[in-house]
Order: sequence, then C-alpha cells, then structure tokens
Amino acid sequence: MLLPSTLHNRRQKLAHLIDFPAIFWSGNTNPRNFPANHFPYRASSHFLYFAGLPLINAAIRLEAGELQLFMNDPQPSSALWYGEMPKREEIAEKIGADAAKPLAELEFWVKDAATIAVQDAATWTQQSQLLNRWILPQNPPQGIDLQLARAIASLRLTHDDAALTELRRAAAVTVAAHKAGMAATPSAQLEAAVRAAMEAVIIAQNMTTAYNSIVTIHGEVLHNEHYHHPLQPGELILADVGAETETGWAADVTRTWPVSGNFSSTQRDIYDVVLAAHDACIAKIRPGVEYADIHLLAATVIAEGLVDLGILQGNPENLVAIDAHALFFPHGIGHLLGLDVHDLEDLGDLAGYEEGRTRSERFGLGYLRLNRPLQPGMLVTIEPGFYQVPAILNDANLRYKYQNVVNWQRLSAFDDVRGIRIEDDVLVTQSGSEVLTNALPNSASAVEDIVSC
Repeated sequence: MLLPSTLHNRRQKLAHLIDFPAIFWSGNTNPRNFPANHFPYRASSHFLYFAGLPLINAAIRLEAGELQLFMNDPQPSSALWYGEMPKREEIAEKIGADAAKPLAELEFWVKDAATIAVQDAATWTQQSQLLNRWILPQNPPQGIDLQLARAIASLRLTHDDAALTELRRAAAVTVAAHKAGMAATPSAQLEAAVRAAMEAVIIAQNMTTAYNSIVTIHGEVLHNEHYHHPLQPGELILADVGAETETGWAADVTRTWPVSGNFSSTQRDIYDVVLAAHDACIAKIRPGVEYADIHLLAATVIAEGLVDLGILQGNPENLVAIDAHALFFPHGIGHLLGLDVHDLEDLGDLAGYEEGRTRSERFGLGYLRLNRPLQPGMLVTIEPGFYQVPAILNDANLRYKYQNVVNWQRLSAFDDVRGIRIEDDVLVTQSGSEVLTNALPNSASAVEDIVSC
C-alpha cells in the first residue's frame, strides 16, 4: 500500500485548494444474482487517491488536511467465511487517519460538505440522502461539488512519485502479458485462448485487468468483448489489454499481430502507416504541446500514408481539414491514464478539457478525450489506428461526401485489414517524454518474431 506520508501530502495539497470539508465514499459491492454472490469490487478512484486502500463500504472526510475514517468493524460471524479482518482502528493507523468512527456517525459530519458521485446505486443513494441533494453519476457536479471536482482534477492531472511507481508496475506486467499473448497465438484455436494467456500473467502478479480485455480478430469493433472466434491464417489479432495494480493504478496497451506470424503485404503496409503516426506523436510529446495538435499530427501522418497507398486522393492537410482521415481513424489519439484507464472521466470533460474548451462537432475530432496543453507528470496514451468499420464505410452520406477523395477500388485490395491499433503509455517529463511500455516491441518485424518464436 501507499505510505501514509504520500497520502498525507495529497490531503494537504487538497486542503490548499478548497476551504470546505470533502467526503469520499469508497462504494459497495453489487450482487450478481443473490446477496452473497458479488461482482468483483472496485473502490472509487477518488477514495483510493486519498485513502490508499480499496475498503468496502467506507467513507473518509477531509477538512484542512485532516482525515476521518468512517467504516464498520467486521461482524464476528464474517471470520468464518473471510478469516480475521483488520478492525477500524488498525486500518485508520495504516492510512494515517486522524480519527476513526462507525459509518453510522457520518451523518453528524456532513454539514457543508462536498462530494463526488460514486458509480454504484446504493452508494450514490446514500450520498444523496445524507447530503440532502441529488448526487448522481450521470449528472455533472454543481456548486461546491463542482469546486471539489476542479480541485481533484488539478491534483490528479499529474502524478506524484508514489503513483508513478505503481504505474510502472502496471506497465511492466502489461508488457509481459502482451508478449505471452503473442507467444500463445500459434497454438491457440480461439481468441479466448490468447486472452487467457495474457490475463494469466496479470493474475499471477496479483493484479486485475484495468478494463474488459479486447482480444479479437474483429479489430474494427473498437470495444469488442467477444472471444469466441476461431483463429485462422491470414487474420490479425488486435489485443487491447492492461493491468491494474492492487491499489487501482492502470496500464493500457494495444498491439496488433498476425495469427500466422507473418503480415501480408497489405497488412504490413497499413501497419507501417499506423506505426509512423504512433512514432511521430510520441516524438512530439513535451510540456506545453497541445494534445489536440498531437491528434491532428496523427491524422495527418495517417492521411499521408493512405495517399501514398492510393486509398485516399489529395493533399493530406486538406484531407484532414475535411476529416476524410476519420473514415479510417474515427477516434481520438488517446486519453489520460492513472487510477482509471480513462482517468478522471467520471467528471465528464472537466479534467480532459482545458477550461473554456468544449467538444468539437467535427467527424472524428468529437471523440477526442483530452484537449489541453501537456504538463510534466501527465501520463497519456498514444493510440492511432486504422479500421474498416462497415457502419462508417457503408454510410450513404459519408460515401457521397467523400466520393472524390476515396479510391474504393484500391481500398478493396486491403480487405484483409479489419483493424490495426498500436498503443503505448507515455509520461510527459520536464524536457520530453518517457514511454513506460517501451519494453514491448512494436515494429512489424519484431512483432512477427515474438509470434513465430
């Protein structure tokens, strides 16, 4: 767990940003089909940031840098099922709490307090009842809750040394998982077998996946969570898999590789276009650079590559200006990464977008998740891609709009490329960047070597 001194420093920083108490709930377990059979539990990230432990059904109250812990001691009968559990006072000592009280006493400490909605219904209902106002995950925060959200965003946009230690651990395990997935491919019959090889590495390090793994031959489905397809020579596997440490810190990595161990000529051509965009974006990362400019750089490099291959026709800059690249690269270049895989997105665009900026209505650009200048200590993903999404390419309006810039006959030669994405986790340093997942090769030849060895 994180040292009490780290947690203390975070609480002191928050105290300098707000002049009112803040209460963070951890959340509660959710039953699957009967009360004792729970879905896997994940504590609220805001709670984890200041408390450091994934406690169940607990709350912390912060005021002027001091922390009160509210939770119940375990029932005596729970020892039969779960073993001896630490008492409230023991946990309070571990996290450096100034006081520890039963959860029922929280109602006497809620006056003038701000909070952030927790995702599970039982908890946000409790939040709403105790604070006497609606606290809903789907509603943007208002009033002092908005002030608190802004303060938290400013703290968590960049990472302290303790967070970076955890993020490096998640990245290292994720790298090992991807190598295991590639190596398992020649003997795998289904996507599920590759997924199993990857997640086994993560589980063996007592970590979990940071999100539902994507391991699929249908890379054109951006969040594909089905694993039943058979693996055939000539197919590509797109694997978007990341580890999460015991205290909630995430990695997020994607690689695409050939089932047979060798890219076809058309697959390799597209792969190299995506890799060129990936490398150009990482080379540009440094403090002060606008993340939106990095996205547009990826779009331009992809457009250039597709023009060179004869798929798009025209000047690359002009093609990007009319969003023609988004036919094949419809999402943003990446996002913040930290205690969540899409860090701080429970706050909507409050953290991802600099104050005064709003989402674009442009095709593709509207999916940009981060639009602010980069700062030292930020961790972002860089994940350009190429996809042949039927819902996009067969859209009559889009086909009409781009009829003069897409060579549809030439595109048909690339039918064996459904989707390719290459994603790494990049830390903004004082003078440039550091790729935390650099130990995982991404060149076409290196990927082929791992699959074939």
